[in-house]
Amino acid sequence: MTGVARSALPEPYNQRVRALFEEPQHAGEVVNGPGRRFEGRASESAAGAQIVLAAVVSDGILAVLRFRVFGCPHLIAAAELTCERFEGEPVKKLQDFSVSDLMETLGVPVEKTGRILRLEDAVRALLLQIDRTATNKD
Repeated sequence: MTGVARSALPEPYNQRVRALFEEPQHAGEVVNGPGRRFEGRASESAAGAQIVLAAVVSDGILAVLRFRVFGCPHLIAAAELTCERFEGEPVKKLQDFSVSDLMETLGVPVEKTGRILRLEDAVRALLLQIDRTATNKD
């Protein structure tokens, strides 16, 4: 996925949001590799926001973490920051995901809380899928 032209993003977005939105490193599909692939999805019908969070887990580590988002620049930036923070970390660390931390870090307006909460839903769905697979192995 290529970045978006800098002039495409209006002024209300801070520099951090602009950078994450314009040059996402984790957007797109998960390529096949060692480990098992998982996916968490969430959507909001009122605003049309949709997110897919995909991971490859190998030996309890989030070896690869990618996202696909249909939503506002804040949601795209939040998904990118989430992937940056958790890729390469143990799966358990993803339980530390915090909407309030993301909103503060990115300066997300309170009226967009619902959209960022969809990302939390996708994270929870991803963790649930990983947990179910681990439970079924035993």
